[in-house]
Amino acid sequence: MKTPVIEILSAHKTYANGTQALAPVDLDFYAGEFISLIGPSGCGKSTLLKMVAGLIKPSDGRIKWWHSELATVNKAGKKLAFVFQEATLMPWTSVLANVRLPFDLQGMPRKTSNPLVLQALERVGLGSNAQQYPRELSGGMQMRVSIARALVTEPDLILMDEPFGALDEITRNYLDEEIRNLSREKNLTVIFVTHSVYEAAFLSDRVIVMASNPGRVYADYSVTGDASRNAAYRYSEEFAKDCAKLSELLHRASLGRQKMVGL
Repeated sequence: MKTPVIEILSAHKTYANGTQALAPVDLDFYAGEFISLIGPSGCGKSTLLKMVAGLIKPSDGRIKWWHSELATVNKAGKKLAFVFQEATLMPWTSVLANVRLPFDLQGMPRKTSNPLVLQALERVGLGSNAQQYPRELSGGMQMRVSIARALVTEPDLILMDEPFGALDEITRNYLDEEIRNLSREKNLTVIFVTHSVYEAAFLSDRVIVMASNPGRVYADYSVTGDASRNAAYRYSEEFAKDCAKLSELLHRASLGRQKMVGL
């Protein structure tokens, strides 16, 4: 029997001004899964992701991390990392120092942390860029630095909030392939927010389609394509079918049609 990494138990969110951002949500996410959240603007995707990250608390309901509370996170086998929409790099210091930040905050000696940082940079193809500054890098390279910073602590769960949304299509497709490969190589659990059905269909094992007013789960869709994916997969019949089905579900969700689950 599979063990959930994340259990969302009737968790919902209403802000202080009375806005209900998220109706009660019940979802389980399992080890090694790549899950995308898609839906129209204002459907609560980022709110849900931030609740899973522990950045905001649900108004009611519960979230459990590895069958326990948030206080147990970031111990061995239960490490969490977050990648934001923007690279959020420190412009005044090097790529190496930016990626080393989590270790510096822990007080780890640099002679211990620097080799780990260089390994993480090699993993995202930036091993030769360690001494450069963020301003010397393209937008795609800056986002790869941000991903390296998330990977450097060897997380088990990575949360990604539209990390490639501002990039050109070629760079975005390349990074999609890289993060998909990394997730499989490291058996990571990834929860990924995107507006793109094409990105969701390429990356995901499951896609959670959300609707708005209030934000809620509309469909839980299992992607049919083969788990091993490369650039050629984008031209496959399986990919086209998944994209078409997700587009249909997203359209229905945007119209507020009746909830559908377990597709």
